[in-house]
Amino acid sequence: MPRVLGVDIPGKKRIEYAIQYIHGIGPTRSRLLMAETGIDPAKKADDLSPDELRRLQGVIQERFHVEGDLRREVAQNIRRLISIGSYRGLRHRKGLPVRGQRTKTNSRTRKGPKRTVGAMRGEARAAAKKPA
Repeated sequence: MPRVLGVDIPGKKRIEYAIQYIHGIGPTRSRLLMAETGIDPAKKADDLSPDELRRLQGVIQERFHVEGDLRREVAQNIRRLISIGSYRGLRHRKGLPVRGQRTKTNSRTRKGPKRTVGAMRGEARAAAKKPA
């Protein structure tokens, strides 16, 4: 299991897919990296030589914001939106979808599990009345 920029990438996978385990590198950047470093995309990650790993790591550090730097940058952008009180910042603060999605239905990922509001009937009322 080779280690690139502090991330263990799966050794049994092709390098073009294994490198995507680094936060900030997706399919497009992966292909671009393979072309720029001259590494065969079909090669398994375990089969890379130390020289190839060094080249790959050098290009990633030189050209892209990845892992901690990228996470920090995204968090700062969100904090900035919240602090200036923009609409997007308010949506982040309230934990609602930011990009215009509907909220009457769906958006359970952002809103969390349903909280039923209203009258309790039958067994639910009995369970709520029992002293703990």
